Amino acid sequence: MATIYQVSEAAGVSLATVSRVMNGNARVSERTRKKVEDAMASLGYQPNAIAQSLASNRTNSVGLLVSELHGSYFGDLMSTVEQILKQNGKHVIITAGHVDEKREHEAIEFLKSRRCDALILHAEAVSDDYLKQLVDGNIPVVVINRKVDDLPDNCFVVDNEQGGYMATQAVINAGHTEIAYISGPLFKKDASDRLAGHKRALKEAGIAFKDDSVFEGDFHESAGQEGMLHFQTHYPNLTALVCANDEMASGAMTAAREAGFDIPSQLSIVGFDNVLLARYLYPKLTTINNPIHAMGEMAAYWVLQHVYNIKSPIPIEHLFVPEMINRDTLGNL
Repeated sequence: MATIYQVSEAAGVSLATVSRVMNGNARVSERTRKKVEDAMASLGYQPNAIAQSLASNRTNSVGLLVSELHGSYFGDLMSTVEQILKQNGKHVIITAGHVDEKREHEAIEFLKSRRCDALILHAEAVSDDYLKQLVDGNIPVVVINRKVDDLPDNCFVVDNEQGGYMATQAVINAGHTEIAYISGPLFKKDASDRLAGHKRALKEAGIAFKDDSVFEGDFHESAGQEGMLHFQTHYPNLTALVCANDEMASGAMTAAREAGFDIPSQLSIVGFDNVLLARYLYPKLTTINNPIHAMGEMAAYWVLQHVYNIKSPIPIEHLFVPEMINRDTLGNL
């Protein structure tokens, strides 16, 4: 079995240079990197990951916690983080917390037990105090889609309150005053912030907020269907429906069509997230862009820069501005 010493001799470089190549160090020139990789290939050398981690105190692995493993929102986040880290010689260990405090704790402890060099967390149920304790610990931690007071440099978040405001403002500007809202679970900060933005837009327009104009969902398609059925009984005069995410908007659209509504001439619907399905629904969904790809990108580059000393190719940003995506489900009265 070939050794690192033989690779060093065959490539004509030092042991330290071979080590830097194996660890994905960006300070090695492409010419030198190729010489080392060619020598490794010709000798059939397989680096010993355990030995590497013991020598460098790094495992070259990053833990990623998401809420769910299904859906285009989390799929986009996972693929973005994995692609950027993989390009820089790092591996991603992925686990899910399922929006449950106990399961999020267990998932994070699992990632810590695998000696991950850093953690990227889309955590929704654990407390802010718990996240602060993690950041104060010995593993670098970043948080996606959640603003934690006192941790501005560790969080990557869209302005959810502004996004909720923009969605409802667009409906009001189209002439609607009978507006219902399907929220996400309100114990979650992104859901409560989006609802707060909805209320702000109504207040600015002089439209009274009514408690029975809100249905609390769970961000899943079935909740959109349930919400639409609820409003048929409790708010039959509505002309516009704002949904806190695209998946629920999709469910609401299905229920509305089944009830005989034409979209958007009889009922306008606006979503939030701008996931892939939004552009393939019929009619195509008007929505708010939630830049989960950009947030995942920033989190990955933050880890590379702060943990592995690999300079980010773009400036690190922490707060993202939502954007209105005008398509076909918002009509004028």
